[in-house]
Amino acid sequence: MLEKDIKAQLNQYLELLENDIVLKVSAGEDKVSNDILDLINEIASMSTKISVEETKLERTPSFSVNRVGEDTGIVFAGIPLGHEFTSLVLALLQVSGRAPKVDQSIIDQVKNISGEYHFETFVSLSCHNCPDVVQALNIMSVLNPNITHTMIDGAINRDEAERRNVRAVPAVFLNGEFWNGGRITIQEILAKLGEGPKAEDFADRDPYDVLVVGGGPAGSSAAIYAARKGIRTGIVAERFGGQIMDTLSIENFISVKATEGPKLAQALEEHVKDYNIDVMDLQRAKRLEKNELFEIELENGAVLKSKSIIISTGARWRNVNVPGEEEFKIKVLHIVLIVMVRYMKVRMLR
Repeated sequence: MLEKDIKAQLNQYLELLENDIVLKVSAGEDKVSNDILDLINEIASMSTKISVEETKLERTPSFSVNRVGEDTGIVFAGIPLGHEFTSLVLALLQVSGRAPKVDQSIIDQVKNISGEYHFETFVSLSCHNCPDVVQALNIMSVLNPNITHTMIDGAINRDEAERRNVRAVPAVFLNGEFWNGGRITIQEILAKLGEGPKAEDFADRDPYDVLVVGGGPAGSSAAIYAARKGIRTGIVAERFGGQIMDTLSIENFISVKATEGPKLAQALEEHVKDYNIDVMDLQRAKRLEKNELFEIELENGAVLKSKSIIISTGARWRNVNVPGEEEFKIKVLHIVLIVMVRYMKVRMLR
């Protein structure tokens, strides 16, 4: 089922498995079930550390990735190929015991989450943003036994997607209720669950010389130029990268022929980290006041002080607050982009 080149790459990754894993498959007599069985058996044949068991899961066809004698809660209701193939490979490695590539502080936050959280993410195998969400929630499931996650291919589970009013992907449901639409990082998930940094985490911080509010390209640039002068610099950002995180293709950044929004944001963050800049991500500024120093109050109640403030909050998509706006947002943006491209082509022909 896998192409020769992909199979060769997968074989290299499977050599990194640290412990035995079990793939539990819930299959019927339909074509998709047969395709899932073919994929699972092909992968299992490539490593002695992978075994396959038949079982009955909530959805058929689907399969789960587990440790021996322990269910991790990671389920794929569909065939994770296309953009989701990486999600499958990472799930295999992480369930086997290979540590996910996230900061230790995030790992600690995930492990400390209490309560039951059952996530479901509707995806399309052609969606560029879906794998980031799937991989983040899979990591959380690996780290915390109280968290489960199911990737649901909307094309295969079309009836369920329509019944649950899924109009755009990725669409995340938590404990049966719609929870988030669009790309979201593991840090943003933690913040939305109320597990982000608390006010006391910002206590006893010395005043900054320059405090930048906003973590997009403009804010990053301002912070870098300030830090290069050797002065104490900080960034407060609701989401580092800003609006470009929702942009797939960027072709108007001079000197860069083409790139993607998340890729550019990652490059910005790496550049910022080259300097002594205190980055406070996932923090929304609530109030600005000028006393002896400027004071920025965050929504979590923390107060930051600085001799000077740079406001670079950039732009955001304007909401019109109509029913279904959040669910349809990504789909509408795609339609708008298509219309714009076609309009431009017509104008050019004229």
